[in-house]
Amino acid sequence: MAKLTKYEKETIILFNEGEDTASIYTYNASLRKRLALFSKKHPDLCRLEKSHEQGGVTYLLDKSRLSIRLQPPYSEERRRKASENAKQNGFNSQME
Repeated sequence: MAKLTKYEKETIILFNEGEDTASIYTYNASLRKRLALFSKKHPDLCRLEKSHEQGGVTYLLDKSRLSIRLQPPYSEERRRKASENAKQNGFNSQME
């Protein structure tokens, strides 16, 4: 079995205006975990459709639950405060 490239491990979200569900195909570990937890809590809104051989999954999700959150970049002041907070709490900053 050949190893998948990073481009073959993309997250793909498919939906159209005429359907109530979105199909989410992903290898992303964090997203897989969140989808699994959501589907256990809300099986009427989300369900595993298929597990793929090399670790990917496809879930069907009620389209009304799909959200894309766009965040602007942090200001320099916010970055500085976050770095100071991290230092005070013992976290290493990757920004320096």
